[in-house]
Amino acid sequence: MQTFPGTKSTVSYPLPIPTSPMATLPLPLSSQNPNKTLKWPTHRNPNFSSRLSIKPNSRSSPPLISSGSRIIAERFRCRSVSSRNVSSNPPRTRNYEFNDADTEVELRLDIGSFDIESSKDIFVDADETSLLIRVKASGTLITLMETARLFEKIKPGETIWYLDEDQLVVNLKKYDNELKWPDVMESWETLASGLTQLLKGTSIYLVGESTEINLEVAKELAVGLGYTPLNTSDLLERYAKQSIDSWVISDGADSVAQAEGAILEGLSSHARTVVATLGGEQGAAMKDDKWRHLHAGFTVWLSNSGAGDGKSAREEARRHIQDGSLAYTNADVVVKLGRWDREHSKVVAQACLSALKQLILSDKQLTGKKSLYIRLGCRGDWPNIKAPGWNPSSNAETPEA
Repeated sequence: MQTFPGTKSTVSYPLPIPTSPMATLPLPLSSQNPNKTLKWPTHRNPNFSSRLSIKPNSRSSPPLISSGSRIIAERFRCRSVSSRNVSSNPPRTRNYEFNDADTEVELRLDIGSFDIESSKDIFVDADETSLLIRVKASGTLITLMETARLFEKIKPGETIWYLDEDQLVVNLKKYDNELKWPDVMESWETLASGLTQLLKGTSIYLVGESTEINLEVAKELAVGLGYTPLNTSDLLERYAKQSIDSWVISDGADSVAQAEGAILEGLSSHARTVVATLGGEQGAAMKDDKWRHLHAGFTVWLSNSGAGDGKSAREEARRHIQDGSLAYTNADVVVKLGRWDREHSKVVAQACLSALKQLILSDKQLTGKKSLYIRLGCRGDWPNIKAPGWNPSSNAETPEA
């Protein structure tokens, strides 16, 4: 759960995706052409030009931390713990060093300025997702580091620490040796860097009731990931030469949804994009039969919630998933949020990245499976991808790919 000022809560909850062992080929996305021209049949909507060119993204992706490299993390504050033997002095600022050594991550904290009498005055408490490091100096217990959200899970029973001259060295054993940690804590910066390696170029589609929310969060995600931001509202209005509202009035919401579906078809073969879709009845994502090309990327449902707390919002998400009456429940991930405020777009974007990280780590073949789905033509057989040659209009049973 993410909680932030001015809103109720944001809850990320990855939707379960059934997979087949035969449909998890790790195919790369590098063969997809980011310069490809989008096309859709002009007879669907005579107001459109038959071609739409998308410029490739010229920005480079954030650099990843290579194996064995070391970085100096941002400064953190030592916070005093309230008790009779705890100092009430103002927080002090210290540095720590961080290193990802494949099977474990290492923290080095400078403690030379503290009057620590023995190793018994050092306390390191860790579980799978949290870490608390404290020292007792001159009878005062000082918190050096405290986080409830490590970048990823660790094996707490294998945590070791030792003193190296004036540094406290803490080694945390990783659950996933393949995942490179940009830093010890989960944050916007570490999630953006970490998701770059996990997504492998797979695009992200934001769906939900609000076009504005989809658009604002998409902008933040695109900046963080180094992806190209696109929004179907702008594409539709530029080529229809009218606003979405006037289009709905003149031709109806279904006409707009049909046209957006054609745009999504063209975008489905593009890599490294964050696509903000239309919200409401005029959006293609509101129609079950328009999800064929949305499944080409990871879909995130940004859902407004009337729940008063995180637990209620999570239950609300589960009810929607079980009910299945909303087409949005086809999404890979749902992020629940309370009262919307544009100033909190980045916090919502961070919740999206956190949920996507959980989803992909639960099945590392998902990105390859998305690529396979695209290569076979986005035939609408997600997540149980059929063998090549399968005809979507046929009712005959066909083995999965």
